[in-house]
Formats: sequence, structure tokens, C-alpha cells
Amino acid sequence: MEANWRKASRSDENGGHCIELANAPAAIAIRDSKNPEGPELHVPRPAFRRLTAAIRGA
Repeated sequence: MEANWRKASRSDENGGHCIELANAPAAIAIRDSKNPEGPELHVPRPAFRRLTAAIRGA
């Protein structure tokens, strides 16, 4: 099954420099939108929730 990648709606404000996210089994997959064939980082869901909470709090 192919991943359904999504990019932040604000990525166009950044000149297109963004990451993309996708649901993966038991994790969130992250990749560079400028290099979609490149490596992916798979972060367990609880760790991803902590990461996004920390970013929002910064």
C-alpha cells in the first residue's frame, strides 16, 4: 500500500521548503518534500505527539 503523504498548507509561504508526513504502521513517516525518493524517518506515534507538543510550546 502506498503512503498518503501530506505537506503543510503553509509550505508555499516558505518557498516550498517543507517536510511531508504520512501514516505508517505504528508510526508517523517524515520525509523531505524536495526529495520524495530519499530516506524516510519513522517516529513512533507517542514520540511524535511529544515532539509536536514541544514544538508548539516553543
